[in-house]
Amino acid sequence: PWILILAYFFYMRRKIQGQMGGGMMGRGGIFGIGKSRARKFRREKISVTFNDVAGLENAKADLKEIIVYLKNPEKFSKLGADIPNGILLMGPPGTGKTLLAKATAGEAEVSFFSISGSEFIEMFVGVGASRVRDLFSEAKKNAPSVIFIDEIDSIGRSRGTGLGGGHDEREQTLNQILNEMDGFEKNESIVVLAATNRPDVLDPALVRPGRFDRRVTLDLPLKTARKKILEIHTREVPVGDDVDLENIAARTVGFSGADLKNLVNEAALFAGREKKDKVEKSDFEKARDKIILGSETDEMIDEDEKKLVAYHEAGHALVALLMEEADPLEKVTIIPRGRTLGITEQMPEIERRNYRKKYLMAKIAVALGGRASEKIVFNDVSNGAANDFKQVTNLARKMVCLWGMSDKLGPVFYKQGEEHQFLGKEITRQKDFSEHTQQIIDDEIKEIILDMEKKAEYIIKKNRVKLDALAEALIENETLDKKQIDWILDKVEEGEEAVVE
Repeated sequence: PWILILAYFFYMRRKIQGQMGGGMMGRGGIFGIGKSRARKFRREKISVTFNDVAGLENAKADLKEIIVYLKNPEKFSKLGADIPNGILLMGPPGTGKTLLAKATAGEAEVSFFSISGSEFIEMFVGVGASRVRDLFSEAKKNAPSVIFIDEIDSIGRSRGTGLGGGHDEREQTLNQILNEMDGFEKNESIVVLAATNRPDVLDPALVRPGRFDRRVTLDLPLKTARKKILEIHTREVPVGDDVDLENIAARTVGFSGADLKNLVNEAALFAGREKKDKVEKSDFEKARDKIILGSETDEMIDEDEKKLVAYHEAGHALVALLMEEADPLEKVTIIPRGRTLGITEQMPEIERRNYRKKYLMAKIAVALGGRASEKIVFNDVSNGAANDFKQVTNLARKMVCLWGMSDKLGPVFYKQGEEHQFLGKEITRQKDFSEHTQQIIDDEIKEIILDMEKKAEYIIKKNRVKLDALAEALIENETLDKKQIDWILDKVEEGEEAVVE
């Protein structure tokens, strides 16, 4: 037995050493665990430049000053100028923060060190701080250089939050990063870029002047930028003559750069499955539907449920068509996808940054059109509108609490809750208004939703013949595009039978 026990311990020791990358004294061994895990790219190995980054013109303009500095630091030193040591890249996931950081190093022709914030942390106290020291030491040896820390919020959250002392290692790591940045000499030519999609949770010490004091915001790409991104990702993809990137860009509102890359890849996969030589328009259509709506399922639904879903979606579609402020209708389908049995898709004519109250009310009315149709046609309702309720409640709450669109409450901002400094987000949320005000907020939200439900019911009752025609066409064809819907409604106006071929 003792021989087996000793053999087991010897085996586990060798396994742990192997996972650490070598012997006890090696770089990755027990005495090398504090070495940086950053991926290093020598200046001659970086092929990514700003030409590979479509859109983000404002962000690139902000970073060009840093590139000039890294290429010619003496020019700024003579003028007595201090270039920011730290730059914070902020934006939603998939907007190109990592790509932009690497392209900055590529443009400046300097070494590039890339690491995720979570890679600093280990179960052993002090390892994170040691890895920070090693990373900055390597960067100084290879100066001029760029250090990129992705997801810095994983180690840069405000100190003093959370329960207990489990955050000591994270705080030590953060302190070491701050110390290293404070210790930069003017002639070291090192710039630290960090990325986050949660700038609101970062420690104030991290973003004070002298550290990450310059912030560069990366937004979701607009139509022109989306087209440029698609052009980049289709360079090596043989696309058919019927593919219109301008149209695809117009129909991918809200897509990030990563989403667009995935769209091109999914389209190529669809083409490959059908053994095509080129990626055609239909492949992009299928890929877009899969990303937005989910994968089609083979699940069969009975005729009664199919009729219910058809009338539900026809209700959404009819209200969308007849509400003046609503976004134009694009497509309606009752083909099951994921957890949904049907979807009504609208495509905004413009990419809005500001939302008028009438437009928001129209969105709520369209979302409630499905339930209104069920009530009128079947004199009953189903659980199919559950997600619609969630959307309209969240939207109405923003209208009342954040955007001052309540007549009773007026132009006042009511924060619904914030992360408690010591108990954390998941433990409790505190409000900055009374229970009486909360009751008024609830009443106003309810009033907006009920008013728009009545509006949707009025539209459907007044246009019942059109509703029936749309629902019957959906039952027959399962999917209707904008042209087919317009044709059906024209036939109804003319008093003819609408049969989609």
